[in-house]
Amino acid sequence: MSFKVAVLPGDGIGPEVTAEAVKVLKATGLSIEFEEAPFGGAGYDDCGEPLPTKTLDLCKASDAILLGAVGGPKWDNLEPITKRPEIGGLLPIRRELNLYANLRPAKTLKPLIHASPLKEGRSMMDLIVVRELTGGIYFGEPRGRRDNGDTAYDTCLYTRAEVDRITRRGFEIALQRGRKLCAVDKSNVLETSRLWREVVTEIATEFPQVSTSFMLIDNCAMQLIRDPGQFDVILTENMFGDILSDEASMITGSLGLLPSASISDPKNGVVFGLYEPVHGSAPDIAGQGRANPLAAILSAAMMLQYTFNDTESALRIENAVEAALNQKLRTADIFEKGTEIITTSEMGDAIVRELMA
Repeated sequence: MSFKVAVLPGDGIGPEVTAEAVKVLKATGLSIEFEEAPFGGAGYDDCGEPLPTKTLDLCKASDAILLGAVGGPKWDNLEPITKRPEIGGLLPIRRELNLYANLRPAKTLKPLIHASPLKEGRSMMDLIVVRELTGGIYFGEPRGRRDNGDTAYDTCLYTRAEVDRITRRGFEIALQRGRKLCAVDKSNVLETSRLWREVVTEIATEFPQVSTSFMLIDNCAMQLIRDPGQFDVILTENMFGDILSDEASMITGSLGLLPSASISDPKNGVVFGLYEPVHGSAPDIAGQGRANPLAAILSAAMMLQYTFNDTESALRIENAVEAALNQKLRTADIFEKGTEIITTSEMGDAIVRELMA
């Protein structure tokens, strides 16, 4: 079976890490057609829009999207705000393609255990954050400023249907993993969180094989530091998931290690998804060969798992990443004494060698 992948390199280090992910995907020998398009700041520079119509059309005609990173100081102050890469690019593409489920796995890699800021023994972790991606405070209306800009307001809004579909996705993933799900909210304060807790409680009865628990967001943030190994699937809303997954990524040792998938419902029997590293565009190191491509490469592995339904090839990539790290090869962000610093492209080459071995 052949697949078409839209490649959106984006801004900053995005083109560098995306190139390595494509290189690794090609090395698997799978039948994949790649086509690039501008997005984010690059889209604005190309045609004045962070999400050009031609880019959106390409995405809709593809089976999956591989995204690098967007944004940077060059576009931070564009007006109106919808011209900025994050507001006018990331949010609309999620909405237009119904990418409502954001999956962010965070796993401690044994060769990098010393890179974790936690003491050895407390740093082992293998969890996934299942984050609702198209609702909540990032999308709620009304939002704006009043009183000459001295008062600002955003609206956090969720419907039962939105919570229901992401909750079912979370339980389905839990069945494939450790059968343990922790729903994170702020139900002692927020009405939207009380809705979340009601819906999760109802749906949990349909999944008796899964052990379900609830935790307030502030406690969860602390528990991730105290004992990250206690978690398997964390199910939560948009903003909480954004924060918790970044925290989890740093426990692994670097934001440059965390992949993600933003998926929708199946299209023609294929789970449509956008795959991207969690890290930002890091414009301060762009073009220097210092970027860590592992998150982008592991995002490509997630593409194989969820869209291509090829768990075997996904595992081959994951094993190749760990094998390269076992060779003590490191990009600058995860360097430690006794290892060798290599460039972005050299790390990609090392993983390809392991794949071909």
